Amino acid sequence: MWIGMGVVLIVIGAVLNWALQVDVPGVTDGILGWILIVAGVAAIIFSFIAQAQRNRVHSTHETRHISTGE
Repeated sequence: MWIGMGVVLIVIGAVLNWALQVDVPGVTDGILGWILIVAGVAAIIFSFIAQAQRNRVHSTHETRHISTGE
């Protein structure tokens, strides 16, 4: 899920940065695009870190043998 959102943010940021001329008060040209690109890369990196944490979990199986004393 995070990878898809990261890719979408990167694409929107690239379009805003290089394809469109957007005049947002208080934000210089291209900064909004770069912010979205960095947020998309961060989302993808977060996704890989979260997946690595899920794969690191191990479970143990314990078997006990009870002797009847015979």
